[in-house]
Amino acid sequence: MNVEVTPLPGIGVRKDFALRNGRRIGVVTHRDGKIDLIVSKSDDPDACLAELPLTAEEAGALANLLGAPQLVAQLSEEHRDLPGIHTRQIPVGTPFDGRTLGDTALRTRTGVSVVAVMRAGQVHPSPTPDFTLTAGDLMVTVGTSEGLDNAVKILKRG
Repeated sequence: MNVEVTPLPGIGVRKDFALRNGRRIGVVTHRDGKIDLIVSKSDDPDACLAELPLTAEEAGALANLLGAPQLVAQLSEEHRDLPGIHTRQIPVGTPFDGRTLGDTALRTRTGVSVVAVMRAGQVHPSPTPDFTLTAGDLMVTVGTSEGLDNAVKILKRG
């Protein structure tokens, strides 16, 4: 995908890309920090069909919705030929809010590896044991089905 970055003098920056149908979809980041999700008209890429203002939290949630499945799909494809190995995204529950990845002892307790943590639209690859978790983070994990099921329980209940 070719993402175009367009400075908008006095407003901020527009970042967008073309969809298959010719429309453009993107984000306008305003100088004051506001964020708008935009969709252009198919016959005029400079005219907006829809503009949705997003809070930083909403933008992060949307990025997680779009980013985590993409990362999991890529990892799943890479592990396709390895029988018994699965990839899953697992939400971090409140018992681990503000605690470190090492506090979960996931690898020791389940054999599951944490490949990345998604937070507010940002991917944190290969987190170390001292990485501080936040409730709502999505862990991208690799392991056996049983190990992943146990990891879900641990991250939910503590």
